[in-house]
Amino acid sequence: MRLFEDRLFQRFADRALMTMTGGGAEYGECALAASRITEGDADSWHREWTATADMVAEWGGRSDEKGHAVSAAEAYHRASTYYRVANFPLFGYPVDLRLTETFRKECEAFERMAALRRLRPTEVDYEGVELHGYLCLAAKDEVRPTVIAVNGYDSNLHEMYWSHAIPALKRGYHCLLMDGPGQGRTLIEHGLTLRPDWEHVLGPIIKRLLTYPEVDPERLAVMGWSLGGYFAARGAAGDPRVKALVVDPGQWDQLELLREAMSIPAELKEALPDLDPDVLAPYLEEALADRIHHWELVQRGQWIHGAGSPAEYLLDLARYNISEVVDDIACPTFVATTESDLLSARAGTFFARLRCPKTLKAFTRAEGAAGHCELWNRSRFTQQAFDWLSETLRHPVEPPLF
Repeated sequence: MRLFEDRLFQRFADRALMTMTGGGAEYGECALAASRITEGDADSWHREWTATADMVAEWGGRSDEKGHAVSAAEAYHRASTYYRVANFPLFGYPVDLRLTETFRKECEAFERMAALRRLRPTEVDYEGVELHGYLCLAAKDEVRPTVIAVNGYDSNLHEMYWSHAIPALKRGYHCLLMDGPGQGRTLIEHGLTLRPDWEHVLGPIIKRLLTYPEVDPERLAVMGWSLGGYFAARGAAGDPRVKALVVDPGQWDQLELLREAMSIPAELKEALPDLDPDVLAPYLEEALADRIHHWELVQRGQWIHGAGSPAEYLLDLARYNISEVVDDIACPTFVATTESDLLSARAGTFFARLRCPKTLKAFTRAEGAAGHCELWNRSRFTQQAFDWLSETLRHPVEPPLF
């Protein structure tokens, strides 16, 4: 399903294409947008994905006006995906006004879909700021086990609806979707950047979640994907309210990953993270000449971390360490490791250090599940993770709700 020769643009397009399995996109609509885009041109990318999203949102509105709730919700879901994908090339600080406007449309489309399905808007008070989210209910007024979906790096709760909520709802779980600092609305509208001590984020989220009568406090699971695997583990450590933890992938200290991946002299690797950014900067120039690395380090990394340079961003990332709390993870834990995924490189180290009941599952190319977060065979991950979760929480699998 290759739509672009440009590697960065294809990577962005994949973020729409992968959601087809959950109704988040249609290939024909993605191909239509791609056919009108000039390779490598961020302006045409944003314009054409937005135009496609506008078209599909209008279709949803027509069905909505006539009371066709299912058709309307399906169209709104796809429109929200296309608005989200439109914004990827515009990442960075200061925030492009086009990005904020398109994000507003993305939120509006998702909110319209949420109103037609069992998605209850919720807010969490986090250090004086309201974190926005949705409690997705598998069954109204019924007490059920609940999954807290923990987001990753450049995603948001709208994408997690596809990756986490839909699989959870099909199996009779409630699911909470929430953007934390450095993610989605919290970053774009409030300017809050990422932090490594996610226990200070997850704690208030759990406190709010347990005020809902539908949530079974004895069957509360936390599931994180991408860098959210780190955040979920940090948040679950030492919190007895968490009864099961799923990390996809399992991760260790980002400092070790950086030392392994960065092409810098050995003495500088050993000095990390206590380096002057100006000393590190010259070694990043070659990487920054590549469009993908420039987007990762400058547009995404600096913005999300609130850093002033790529070097400052990487030195901040080196503070994201799990070793200091891993011994405090007490609940049963499912650790995913995925072939051809750099972020999985230390999953074995994390797994070995866990002192709780634990399960390690490797996802491979042989089963079509290689690559970051098994995005091209997400069904294989959800099968393994949710089967384990249902056995761990003693929750029988129920007939699909949709």
